[in-house]
Amino acid sequence: MFDTIFREYDIRGIYPKDLNEKSVKAIGICLGRVMKSRGVKSVSVGYDARVSANALFGHLVSGFNAAKIEVYDIGMLPTPVGYFSVFTDKFDANVMITGSHNPKEYNGFKITIKKDSYFGDDLQSLKNEVNKFIASGEVVEDNFKATKFDILSSYVDFYAKEFSHLKGLKTKIICDAGNGVAGITLKPIAKALGLKFNLLYPEPNGEFPNHHPDPSEEENIKELKQALKNGYDIGFGFDGDADRIAVLTPKRTIKGDDLAYLYAKNMKNPRVLGEVKCSQNMYDEIDKIGKSFMGKTGHSNIKKAMKELNIDMAAEVSGHIFFKERFFGFDDAVYAMIRVLELIANGFDLDAELDRLPKLYSTDEMKIKTDDSSKFKIIEALKVELNRDGNGLPKIIDIIDIDGVRIKFQNGWGLVRASNTTPVIVTRFEANSLKNMQEIQDGVIALVNKIMVDCNA
Repeated sequence: MFDTIFREYDIRGIYPKDLNEKSVKAIGICLGRVMKSRGVKSVSVGYDARVSANALFGHLVSGFNAAKIEVYDIGMLPTPVGYFSVFTDKFDANVMITGSHNPKEYNGFKITIKKDSYFGDDLQSLKNEVNKFIASGEVVEDNFKATKFDILSSYVDFYAKEFSHLKGLKTKIICDAGNGVAGITLKPIAKALGLKFNLLYPEPNGEFPNHHPDPSEEENIKELKQALKNGYDIGFGFDGDADRIAVLTPKRTIKGDDLAYLYAKNMKNPRVLGEVKCSQNMYDEIDKIGKSFMGKTGHSNIKKAMKELNIDMAAEVSGHIFFKERFFGFDDAVYAMIRVLELIANGFDLDAELDRLPKLYSTDEMKIKTDDSSKFKIIEALKVELNRDGNGLPKIIDIIDIDGVRIKFQNGWGLVRASNTTPVIVTRFEANSLKNMQEIQDGVIALVNKIMVDCNA
């Protein structure tokens, strides 16, 4: 049984303990059958820099071939280029073999079928089919047949055409690819647009010898911060498969929700989707120039909501940015970078714009370790406690429970939600003063700790 690898948004596990010949060939043939039932004739398969990529590629392709799906090998590329191969109608479906920002021993599959993410209940149904197939004892023979296809050139051509107005931009740019795959697209796009920037650690290396490719962690952007003290104007950090970005000025690291506000300032009547972790400033300020919406965390949830609500742009605090306006509606860190450079070219002073926002104090995302079997029970118990008098919290104005609980108080808010990808409870807090933020944080954390003791979590 390989139940734990089927997550909310994608398939993810440790190689070769979870993802191995048996499990991945079964995933390939069962997923191939699902694709065929949905009218898929062709699937593109790409991969990031993980050392297990080639082995998993062979196993997955063998499964697809057994299901009689036509397979195209698009090579080592950022995940968004795989999405691009479907959204530009080159293929009916795409699978990217990627561990994203997880530790190096992890890998996984991000699946797109007919321009929709394959996630949630669909992944749970696939899990059942995979377990049945493995139990049957049926064997998938090795068959690595896959037609090579160059999607990178089309992707670079898109930027050369859509952003020709950025040619000759004088801004001094520093980027950190973190030995992930961002450099594969950054270098040719920079050449096509005549951008001059320094690129740290551009060589893909699944051992990640310089630092882990997770720009949301402070220790992984130290080199960028140092470079910004030495004459660079703007810095960009990328995660392992280049669908998540960190943006840095000499003054600050710009979170995804602040980026959404900046982008919205350059859009006409924007309809913007945020997640439950986003600052109240983002929602309030965007509502002055357009319309904001709050939704669930997770790239698959966001893409689905964007279609349903006719959203122009969506953002997660972590740096996943999704543009439908002038793009395709999926998260692409390189595209997000180019749109920042466009703001600068249009005369936006990023720091000055953010300095004009109402002053709020917020924590980074904080994680409380638990286990997968307890995390959702803790959230349900918290919902009960929040409706009980004498719970030790300031007066509650509202509770938003679309994804965990976002608790609104007079002077700020607190978020508690179960991660869909790791065994942790995620928290974040924001208020109009440090004192109020600390009061909210202390009260909510104390309540969560009490529940965890009661639940023996």
